[in-house]
Formats: sequence, structure tokens, C-alpha cells
Amino acid sequence: MANTKSAIKAARKAVRLTERNRGVKTRLKTLRKRLDALLKAKDTTAKDAASDYASAMDKAVKSGVVHRNAASRAKAHAAKAFAAK
Repeated sequence: MANTKSAIKAARKAVRLTERNRGVKTRLKTLRKRLDALLKAKDTTAKDAASDYASAMDKAVKSGVVHRNAASRAKAHAAKAFAAK
């Protein structure tokens, strides 16, 4: 258990930030799955889905949820899959 005022505040903050990060990561996974499904179905809206995924990844990097290299790698994989279809 936290002993100091700053540790108590940090514990409260960690709960709040963990919840935010979980939501962002869940959204990223959902967008990626949607993109994969559209690519598999050869749907014409895959370009929009790829754009949404890249944008969400950039926002996650900006807020510190995802490391910039991890986001870059994920966007590159998505772009490669989009270009192949």
C-alpha cells in the first residue's frame, strides 16, 4: 500500500491511465482486425480502413500508449498487406 501522499496520488493516476491505455489498445486491435477482414474480402473500403488505422496509431504514439517504432512497424505491415492485395 502507498505510504506517502505522492504515492497515493500516483496509484490513483496509474488506475486512470491504465484504463485509458486499455481502451486505446483495444481500439487499435479492432481497427487492425477490420482492415485485415476488408483486405481478405478485397473490399474497396480497405483504403479508408488503412487510413483510420494509421491515424489511430499516430494518435496512440502522441499520447504515449504505443512506442513510435512499434507504431511505425505496425503501419508498415499494414501498408505492405494493403499493397499486396
